[in-house]
Formats: sequence, C-alpha cells, structure tokens
Amino acid sequence: MGDSCEADQDIWDPFGTLRNALWIGGGQWAGKSTVARLLAARYRLTAYHYDYHDARAHNDRRIAARVRRGESPADPDPDDVWVNTTPEIMAAKTLQGFPTRFAWALDDLRALVSGHPIIAEGWGLRPDLVAPLIDAPRRMVVMVATEEFRQHQLRHLARAGTLGAGVSDPERAQHNRLARDRIIADDAVHSARRHGIRAMEIDGSQDANAITEMLADHFSPYLPEPGGAT
Repeated sequence: MGDSCEADQDIWDPFGTLRNALWIGGGQWAGKSTVARLLAARYRLTAYHYDYHDARAHNDRRIAARVRRGESPADPDPDDVWVNTTPEIMAAKTLQGFPTRFAWALDDLRALVSGHPIIAEGWGLRPDLVAPLIDAPRRMVVMVATEEFRQHQLRHLARAGTLGAGVSDPERAQHNRLARDRIIADDAVHSARRHGIRAMEIDGSQDANAITEMLADHFSPYLPEPGGAT
C-alpha cells in the first residue's frame, strides 16, 4: 500500500500523449502484441509493449519499491511466487500491484513524442486504469483467450509454456500460473463491461490478420490512412 500514491496522483499529460493513445488490454496469450505490431506497421503507429518494459526497464523501480516497503531488494524466491501459494492469492497480489505498475507505464508513455498515433498493449493496461484517461470507450479494446486457445498457445509458444524461473514443482507452478491468468483475464472482461469497453474473446478460429482487421475497424475514427501520414 505504500506505493499507492504513485497510482493515485493526478493524471499529468503534458504532450497529450495519453489522451490520444489507443489501448489494447486483456489476458495473457490472446495475441495483443501481434495485432498491435500489425496495426503499427499498417498505419505507421508507434507501438508501446507494456510487458517488455514491465519485465525489463521497470525492474529498478520494482526493486526500489521493495526497499521502501522494508523488504529485501532481491527477487522473491520462485517457489514462494509460483508453488507455495494459490492462484487466488497470486491473482489478488497481481491485481493489487497493477496500479503502481501502470503508473510506471504512464511515465514511459508521457516521454513518447511521436508524429504518429501511439498504440499501447499489455495485460497491465487494465480498463479501470485506462478509462479515466480516454475520451471515449472506443479508444480501448480488451482481448482474452478462450481456454482452448490458451492451451493451443501453451503448446505452440515456447514463452507461454515456460516460467523463466527454476522451481521445485514445475507442474504445480504452471497450474497455479494458468489459474491465476484465468482469474485476471476474467477480471479484465468484467472491468471492461463496467466501463463500456469492448471485450473480444479470441478462440483461434481467425488468424492474426483477421483480428487486426476487426481492431482496425474498431479504432477507425482515430487511425490515419494505411501507410500514410497522420
């Protein structure tokens, strides 16, 4: 709770970057990064990939936050994070931490000054956090994978099927992770509905190009001509 002031601060948007951005949030492994990349290439958008920055560029801020809370600056033990816990506790901790992590992402976005519209994607871009920034719900889409498509991604995406950390019980850790992700995806959908934001369930029946077309239609009031100047 000691870091909540970062998320509660007044929204500062000196260059209008935040209010003019487009947003893709949702659950893990729904194809958010892929369609953001395709939209960026087609419409000459500037893409911001939340997960990449959150896992790398924000790590020093994550360490500093632990120190301020009086915790060890070292990363938590992987077993404590993934094995010796429950999906419900994991989801609650993740949801509780999203506002602070979102504040860090906003700092990144404020620093972007681009001649092209910005599209930001990532699971930490929660509808309840984005809604106060946007002038219309149509500036955001939430994408979540069905259980069948999530299992497909686990089988075919190496990064989806691995934790990236050594644990004593990989099977239990993976079970906890997947159950946590389902809880967080469901929360994103419920939050989107509360704010009138479109939620898309991705079942794998359409390829990335078809989903990109759907998002291009959704975002059409804010997009330039394909390949053209803004």
